[in-house]
Amino acid sequence: MANLHNVTEFIFLRLSPNQKLQKICFVIFLLLYTAIIVGNFLIVLIVIISRSLGSPMYFFLSYLSFVEICYSSTTAPKLISDLLAERKSISLWGCITQVFFFHFFGGTEMFLLTVMAYDCYVAICKPLHYTSIMKRQVCAVLLGTAWTGGFMHSLAQILLIFHLPFCGPNVINHYFCDVLPLFKLACSDTFLIGLLIVINGGTLTLISFLILLASYVVILFHLRTQSSEGQRKALSMCGSHFTVVVLFFAPCVFFYLRPSNTTSIDKMVAVFYTMITPLLNPVIYSLRNAKVKKAMKTFWIRTMKLVRNRD
Repeated sequence: MANLHNVTEFIFLRLSPNQKLQKICFVIFLLLYTAIIVGNFLIVLIVIISRSLGSPMYFFLSYLSFVEICYSSTTAPKLISDLLAERKSISLWGCITQVFFFHFFGGTEMFLLTVMAYDCYVAICKPLHYTSIMKRQVCAVLLGTAWTGGFMHSLAQILLIFHLPFCGPNVINHYFCDVLPLFKLACSDTFLIGLLIVINGGTLTLISFLILLASYVVILFHLRTQSSEGQRKALSMCGSHFTVVVLFFAPCVFFYLRPSNTTSIDKMVAVFYTMITPLLNPVIYSLRNAKVKKAMKTFWIRTMKLVRNRD
């Protein structure tokens, strides 16, 4: 590693040359990140303490919210602190660590969304066998598979990056470390390694998206034989999940289907999937799900009673 990498740190470029705008972004991003932590943690807490949210759907939802907290935490704190810093730098190993956890939690979320789609399929298409199919052991295995899949995906990315020599320059045209911006700083031909990384990430994204799409096609086909009330409940159950899937996969498609060059549009899209999407997920699930809203209302009432009793 010492022979391959003469660079010991990387420098991030500013989101904007306007100092006043950067201070405004600091306040906005700090509020967004706080809302991400509070909103997703609230969902995790409510699923744990609420007896009405004991089904596999909410079990996976709590872990999705936990992954969202971890996913946004790989980039948001560094971004927020750098907005007020004169020199926006990160060490070589800090950069590699950020890439690893960014893809680890991103890949895990992708697998979790696929698992949740399977849960929706079983609940709607095989309701009589739902409890026997989605046992606690099965849910644990599916969850473990999602974490393992995210880890293997990220490990493959990191092993390929290790083969890239960095001998200068060290300025990253981005606000966090990612695979594609690092390619531009390598001192060797990155075509083959870049192709392998795109195949790794692109194939994972494509397969997951096709599985999700197939599950929704089967669900919609199955709903033709159900009553209007059954169709309404089923669509309400899957509506939140489908919205989250679209928000997650749209940026992935944007990056893998266009040339590899970091522009201001890329940074705006990156801000969307690192700061906005993790915030929208708890909002979508809480507003579109009656059980979650009821559990949150009950939790709020109990909390207010405890506060009043202490006073």
